[in-house]
Amino acid sequence: MRKINVHLRFIDEALGTTAANKEIYSQFIASKAPDAATMEDEVAAFGADAVAEKGTTVFPKLEDGTPYMYDYQVKGAFKESCGMLRRATDTRSSKVKAYKKEIDGLVFVSPRRIPLVMPEGGETGICERPLRATTMQGDRVALARSETVPAGTTMDFSVTCLNDSMVPVVIEWLQYFRLHGLSQWRNSGKGRAVVTVKENGKVICDTTDFDAD
Repeated sequence: MRKINVHLRFIDEALGTTAANKEIYSQFIASKAPDAATMEDEVAAFGADAVAEKGTTVFPKLEDGTPYMYDYQVKGAFKESCGMLRRATDTRSSKVKAYKKEIDGLVFVSPRRIPLVMPEGGETGICERPLRATTMQGDRVALARSETVPAGTTMDFSVTCLNDSMVPVVIEWLQYFRLHGLSQWRNSGKGRAVVTVKENGKVICDTTDFDAD
């Protein structure tokens, strides 16, 4: 078992994923999973984008008002990163079989709630963008509205790998965050981030030299 500590810094603003209207949030989850044990975990399973059209999405807040992300959002980003990197040649991810099960059962992120520390003078904002889709009823356009945290916002978390050989793969996923970030609207570049990774106090990965262009 190996444990690494990650200091992540966003180089582009990141968007919140939790529906601000709690009633709509509850109705959506109930319609998809009436026996859900916890709402947060069901959103992780169904995808945050599924609630984007239901209203403004925000970051949940700690008792002191600090925005945060859940651990499962990082694990979800790991799954997406691995899924994409498996399509690239000569990546460590391409050699991971049943990667979703590997991440679920062998890779653990903590703490449960990961505070987002904004830079001095930084404030949350709002990002609005159109969502376009082609449906059986024709083309559809909706407006998505999300709370944001600015570039320069940081978050610190640890990753425990029960299989030691998974550590280099996790580092590969963390490096991928510079190209394809976390949270919503990732394809536009939102949520891109650089990381410093330490193990036993020693830096084993640092992508901060490759900051925003």
